[in-house]
Parts: sequence; C-alpha cells; structure tokens
Amino acid sequence: MQNSDAMVLSAALLAAAGDLTQRIHDGVVARGFTDLRPAHGFAFARLAPDGATATELAAHLGVTKQAAGQLVDEIVRKGYAERRPHPGDARARLVVLTERGWSCTRAAEEAAAEVVSGWAELLGEAEVRALRDRLARLAPHGPIRPAW
Repeated sequence: MQNSDAMVLSAALLAAAGDLTQRIHDGVVARGFTDLRPAHGFAFARLAPDGATATELAAHLGVTKQAAGQLVDEIVRKGYAERRPHPGDARARLVVLTERGWSCTRAAEEAAAEVVSGWAELLGEAEVRALRDRLARLAPHGPIRPAW
C-alpha cells in the first residue's frame, strides 16, 4: 500500500470513529443523559464489566491518575458511579456503575446499534460483520481512548 493510500485509510478510520463517537453521544443525550461528555462513555466502557480502580481507569483512558480521579469524582457526584471497598486490596477503592450508570450504558448501546444499523443499510449486513471481524483482528484488546 502506498503512503497516500495509507493516509486515505487512516483518515477514513479516524473520521468513522469520530462520527461514531459523536452519534453515540448525541443518542445518549437524546435519551436524557444531558450532563455527560463523550469521555465519560469511554470511562463507562471500562467500568461496565466489574468496575475498576482509578489507577486502572487512568491506564485505560491514557490519562494521569489525578485526571482519572477527577473524572471519577465527577461521575460519582452525578450519580453514575460509586466507590466501594476493593474486594482484593484493602488500600484501593473499586469504582462501579450505579443503576443510573447502567441505564446510560444501555442508552449508549442503543445509540451504537442505530448507527451500525445505518451502516448495514449502506454496506449490507455481511460487510458490516466482516468489517467488525477485521477491525477486531487489528485492535483486539483496546483500550478505547478518547481524543481529548
């Protein structure tokens, strides 16, 4: 692949990711979660399975521990997450989503499904599945980091 082709591909992937992020955020806002930024969604993606410490969240987001701590303070204050004792480390606190946080996460999943449905209308279901599978091979483990 020539450099110019690589740049076209890079630009297309970045544009698609930026559009996807914005459209998911718009869908979350339309569903009533108006006090969040897209960066919160990237944090929720890490917290959703089983919670995380602020240090783990910082690594996931590619930010300092202080920045992650501020983000945690904000989502706790807004009722999206809470701090709990860490089950395996008495010195650490586990940040987990509250029911409000889970509701927001479900809203983001619905918004993402709407976007991907539009892609399927344009490209076809098989092409979208192939795209998903190929992108998963390129970036199998994340983390998914916001563009600050």
